[in-house]
Amino acid sequence: MAKLIRACAWRRLERPYTRKSKYRKKSFVRAVPANKIVKFEMGNTKAQDFQYKFFLISKENVQLRHNALESVRKTSNKILEKKCGKLGYLFKIRVYPHHMLRNNPLAAGAGADRMSTGMKMSFGKVVGIAAQVKKGQPVIEVRVNKENIPFAKDAMDRARNKIPGAYSVVMEEVKASAPKASS
Repeated sequence: MAKLIRACAWRRLERPYTRKSKYRKKSFVRAVPANKIVKFEMGNTKAQDFQYKFFLISKENVQLRHNALESVRKTSNKILEKKCGKLGYLFKIRVYPHHMLRNNPLAAGAGADRMSTGMKMSFGKVVGIAAQVKKGQPVIEVRVNKENIPFAKDAMDRARNKIPGAYSVVMEEVKASAPKASS
């Protein structure tokens, strides 16, 4: 397996590249790697009666690779499931990795002239996919009841450390909707 390039190489936003065409001449992407994110919603997905919402909101424009988002999902979900129980929370990943990350590797050293084509057709091969996150956009959402607030904060802090960029955690109280009167 190829070595994973550090996140700082892909952190800045660039023009979104999602070009995959059924016509060979128009498609510069031969294959797209599979998304590593297994699930986007975990916990109690049926319940709508959680009292508090937590959002992990980006403070800057950033690209988040799919393996970083999967790492966040695993870490946060593990804490929430252990502390809140399987039905005591709702966890959502609010971004989807569409953007294809491309790399044009050039070898240096003896015999490298026979391996690479230099800058001819230098758009590179797809090495991963990423979600493009704008400033102020929520990346993760967690819904819990009042007794589970400290666990949600802990899960958000751990998630913040797993992904590149600066983030803030915002807590919001959910207003209970009044029951509708039937006529």
